[in-house]
Amino acid sequence: MSFHIALQLYSLREEISKRFYEVLKEVADLGFDGVEFAGFYGKDSNELREALYRLGLGIAGVHTPIQAFGESEIDKTISFNLALGNKYLIIPGLPPEMTRTKGDWIMFAETLNNLAKKLKQYGMRIGYHNHWVEFTPIEGELPWDLIFSRTSEDIVMQIDIGHALRAGLTTDDLIEVIKRYRGRAVSVHAKDYSKIKGYDVVIGEGDTKWLDILRALRDYGGTEWIIIEQETYPYKPPLESIKRSLKNLKNTLSTL
Repeated sequence: MSFHIALQLYSLREEISKRFYEVLKEVADLGFDGVEFAGFYGKDSNELREALYRLGLGIAGVHTPIQAFGESEIDKTISFNLALGNKYLIIPGLPPEMTRTKGDWIMFAETLNNLAKKLKQYGMRIGYHNHWVEFTPIEGELPWDLIFSRTSEDIVMQIDIGHALRAGLTTDDLIEVIKRYRGRAVSVHAKDYSKIKGYDVVIGEGDTKWLDILRALRDYGGTEWIIIEQETYPYKPPLESIKRSLKNLKNTLSTL
């Protein structure tokens, strides 16, 4: 399986809020296949779709808050994403009041199942993205397992590698998660992490064994999109850090 590489536009959150179209072009010029949105910066769906088409960029997904799936909002959410041409709606995390007990996570899993059925009618899939709380045990179980052991295979498991490492997982632990929920890591956040520097590293300069992770994604993940998310910038300007992460990721992929 060959992967597509996208950039989560949150990586350039300050710049893109000031000069949206110029930043999109810079991302395309670096050689990315697509982008993942975490907000639309006041642009409508048709504007966005046309801009991506002109630049040859695909849509890896949209980070969509849980509130956008509420009864009064869900139809607008579906309409916008249909017009945008987006297939993957990823919930980026939950508010604390929804994560206090094991029962909260089980209830959320059922919510995901119900949303997946609705979105499937429109050719879309819902997914969930982790921070570190999902890999912190609650009442003896990991929230990640409470979600994905109880949900349909239609639901995308978007593993954020850097956040999982921060939670204390090792590369081998992550590979076991990918194997356990085979075929569900349709998109992945490629972010490195270092016990010494935290997130202040580019891909290839932290603790992740990238070749092992990429092999697991190829063999077990069902992965279509590897999405670089660079939250900090050890190299300035921010685009330089992103450029180095992309280069190091592509170099590793070339050895698969």
